[in-house]
Amino acid sequence: MNNKFVMIRKWILTLLLAMGIGSLLILMINENPIDAYMALIRGAFRGKLKFGTTLASFTPVLLTSTAFAVASKAGAFNVGVEGEVFLGAIAAAYIGINWTFLPAPVLLCACFIGAMAVGAAWAFIPGFLKVQFGVNEVCVTILMNSVAQYIASYLVSGPMSSGGANNQSLPVTVTLPKFMTPSNANAGLFVAVVAVILVWWMLNKTVFGYKIRATGTNFSHAEYTGINPGKVLIQTMMLSGALGGIAGCIEVLGVYGYYLDNFAVGLGSNGMLAALIARCNIAVAPVISFLLAVLKTGALGMQQSIGVPKSIVDTITAIFICVATMELLFTFRGSKNRRKIGGVKNEIQ
Repeated sequence: MNNKFVMIRKWILTLLLAMGIGSLLILMINENPIDAYMALIRGAFRGKLKFGTTLASFTPVLLTSTAFAVASKAGAFNVGVEGEVFLGAIAAAYIGINWTFLPAPVLLCACFIGAMAVGAAWAFIPGFLKVQFGVNEVCVTILMNSVAQYIASYLVSGPMSSGGANNQSLPVTVTLPKFMTPSNANAGLFVAVVAVILVWWMLNKTVFGYKIRATGTNFSHAEYTGINPGKVLIQTMMLSGALGGIAGCIEVLGVYGYYLDNFAVGLGSNGMLAALIARCNIAVAPVISFLLAVLKTGALGMQQSIGVPKSIVDTITAIFICVATMELLFTFRGSKNRRKIGGVKNEIQ
């Protein structure tokens, strides 16, 4: 409990420091920081439209941050979650448009299953290359993001094009129900929450979760204890890709109702940042993801209300990330110093 209290206190101090630096920037443009932050909060929470928009922005970041975090538990850095979102979304759009012979509930499930399968298959490639040939998964996934984006762009501007001025597909024949109209908040939020809870339960309460954690902690030791770490790493990458596919499916079926070209640019990087700030803790990542969604939605309200540019909030977000990273560094140095002190005590004894 004491460790949890210390962690919460550090996050609060980090946020306050970032907001303090942001206040100085706001003062430099002759605006009142208190009014600016109040406008930001109103822009994120006031009314169904604004709060619903915050929830709609929160959903994909929640899934992409969890996707990155779960891969890191096995010792892999899946920087390609964004590509998995693109391909999962295009797969869901294709099924939702063409498989009209299925009843609506079955078609909805088919869209999610197809998106998960495509996302998992795409994530299998860097996992396999890492295990079999020692290829760095960071380089592979970064490059594969562009490939996935180009594949989806080709399909939506060619074979799956609606023929309009914008590069988008035809409308899907099944959608997720929305709430808090006229915002884009939809039932995909509950799907995302259930998915994250299941992933947390799997990591902490199942044998497979233990294998993932053992593989990420010490690859060689896991192999020594009878675990096949290469197989576990590939399976974890596929699980990560499936979560990215779910995020893409929710955006198509819940937010847009069709596939819109390049809609997911930035979703993967935002999720990765949320996961890194949360130290890849799946219980903490949702909180950071929600904070990023609040800043993103509230920035527009702040700009419209009092004229403070959205770039100020982007700067505050960047400062928060930098300060959080420094906080991790200081924690590491502190623990290292504690280990040295402990070693000295043992030598004295």
